[in-house]
Amino acid sequence: QVQLVESGGGLVQAGGSLRLACAASGRTSSTYGMGWFRQAPGKEREFVATISRIGVSTYYADSVKGRFTISRDNAKNTVYLQMNSLKPEDTAVYYCAAGHSGSIYDPREANFGSWGQGTQVTVSS
Repeated sequence: QVQLVESGGGLVQAGGSLRLACAASGRTSSTYGMGWFRQAPGKEREFVATISRIGVSTYYADSVKGRFTISRDNAKNTVYLQMNSLKPEDTAVYYCAAGHSGSIYDPREANFGSWGQGTQVTVSS
């Protein structure tokens, strides 16, 4: 089992930036592909970005493409989400996910084995 802890959320003005981090512990050899999802109030959780096991390949939702960047440091067992040009509609709880053993271009939630507790991101207008 992999334990995931997100950090870096907070309150930021529109146009600002935040960097989220997700630290993995436990059976980190099982982190495989990792990803970020988010859930806004009253909405279903949605895919944001995924990254392959060694970080060569990435995949983004259209809504964040060009503004968000996912990366990982396997030496630190940590995955990051750099969020720039934030918009009020980016307000959500952001979740880290790990254990994706298939194609990162198939980011269905069922493909992930472990989830973090989430970190709140609030973007004010």
